[in-house]
Amino acid sequence: MQRAEYPLLESFLYEAIFIPNGVEPPPKSIIHRPELQVYISEFGTSKHDIAFVADLDGEIVGAVWVRIMNDYGHIDNNTPSFAISLYKAYRGIGIGTALMKEMLNTLKMRGYEQASLSVQKENCAVKMYKKLGFQIIEETAEEYLMLKKLSE
Repeated sequence: MQRAEYPLLESFLYEAIFIPNGVEPPPKSIIHRPELQVYISEFGTSKHDIAFVADLDGEIVGAVWVRIMNDYGHIDNNTPSFAISLYKAYRGIGIGTALMKEMLNTLKMRGYEQASLSVQKENCAVKMYKKLGFQIIEETAEEYLMLKKLSE
């Protein structure tokens, strides 16, 4: 992801919000809440901020980004947390898996030992994360905290 494309992270952050069937989507302004701003505020200012986009025929249709942040997927100050999002029309066709694999390879090459993420239990992406080797290490009534050891 180019620095000039970082403003797109706002749109992708909104798209990353899991909305169960039958639930009204929240207003776009929800991304300005502090607990969501940790994903994008001042992105690119830390050496741990890494992002990739999926470009399809010149249109950016998805993004994956990591940073070490105190988010829902926080493990410790050495473990990057994932955020990933695709526009709805591009989900379920392998783009997310390709983005995740690229980021996992990059993190491993840069010497990170593990990566984490948080996901709603109802989110169909749970299956993809498990296929990629993420393990559930903690759960609440609604979410899983998942970890992937990068040495595997």
